[in-house]
Amino acid sequence: MAISGRFVLLALLGLAPVLLMPGWGTVLAVVLVLAALLALEIGLAASLRSIEMQRSEPGNVALHGTAVSSLTVRNNGRRLLRAKVRDAWQPSAGAQNPVQEIDVPAGESRKLTVRLQPVRRGDLRAPHVTLRSLGPLRLAARQRTVECPGSLRVLPPFNSRRHLPSKLRKLRELDGKAAVQIRGAGTEFDSLRDYVRGDDVRSIDWRATARRSAVVVRTWRPERDRRVVIILDTSRTSAARIEDEPRLDTGMEAALLLAVLAERGGDRVDFLAFDRRARARAGSATTGNLLGQLVQAMAPLDAELIELDWSGIPGQVRGISAHRSLVVLLTSLDGGAPEEGLIPVAAQLAQQHVVVVASVRDPLLGQMLRERHNASSVFRAAAAERTLLEREAVTSQLRHQGVEVVDAEPHQLPPQLADMYIRLKAAGRL
Repeated sequence: MAISGRFVLLALLGLAPVLLMPGWGTVLAVVLVLAALLALEIGLAASLRSIEMQRSEPGNVALHGTAVSSLTVRNNGRRLLRAKVRDAWQPSAGAQNPVQEIDVPAGESRKLTVRLQPVRRGDLRAPHVTLRSLGPLRLAARQRTVECPGSLRVLPPFNSRRHLPSKLRKLRELDGKAAVQIRGAGTEFDSLRDYVRGDDVRSIDWRATARRSAVVVRTWRPERDRRVVIILDTSRTSAARIEDEPRLDTGMEAALLLAVLAERGGDRVDFLAFDRRARARAGSATTGNLLGQLVQAMAPLDAELIELDWSGIPGQVRGISAHRSLVVLLTSLDGGAPEEGLIPVAAQLAQQHVVVVASVRDPLLGQMLRERHNASSVFRAAAAERTLLEREAVTSQLRHQGVEVVDAEPHQLPPQLADMYIRLKAAGRL
């Protein structure tokens, strides 16, 4: 049972006769009237045992997008249902109108819609719905909580999609340039054509020349169907917030842009989220749209407050691809002891694969480095400079081992990682 604000107001009005005619008799009369009205309201309210609830799933929505959850209320009783319905979505679902009032005649049904604007990625749930059946005067109500589970999967927003057209143009230019007719590792045969002055004599196909009685050279193109393995660090370092966004989400944006670009470039893409075990997998080898698989795999990911098991990464890469591949490690340059984890593992992988380490750099470091107005800001600038020097030292060690490094601020990491992929492709290293 629940009472409304109207009943409270009525009880306050009942104080007037008590003040005008003080005495136990007046108090008892007011209490009896209020109790009778309360009992009458509860008795005339429609029974909630005859109410059925059905929910239509809102499906999937991108972060900061809008979804609609629909509830159908059916009244199988004999009385008009005057109800207040509360859909119990968790706060991060951003329900705009979770509480609504509705009248449902006997034997009929009505539909409610709740607008959702989620502010958090992942699987959001509404375990139940609470109903209040009000009386004719809306003084009191019967209340019941009905199990009516609903869920909404909030996908990564893929804001870096805006960089995709420009990167694809660069990739198409790379495929169309005569400069890609390079002889050597990392290229594959394209076609034969007549020799022209300036061609590399090493590209002459002597057998074809003998058959045609004219000098013929081979042309080459960047190899396709290469493997791109993207490993996203989901350990404790990915929980750090940079520019009000977890490092994990920035890594997702970079992984999505690179994966879509590589697939459009004709390469096979595999994605792995890993800390001490595999948290999610996706790849272009399976059926279906790669982007759809990736966002579905990334949506429920959260940073785990544990250390990354660096020793397990080489085995994970071997399990995905035994051939030479581009291995991209989306991790942190300043987490833990890189000399014991990141650097030796990246060097080990670089013996067989092309390895790129991509990391998010906090823009606050540069801001602190520039501000030296007082003593405290000077100390902060010194701390920022030391942090940047340590990152540069780790970067230098990685490059000395033959590892490429992309260290950029959040909004710059996805396009810079895509540019690194295009440069490696142009150099014939993939």
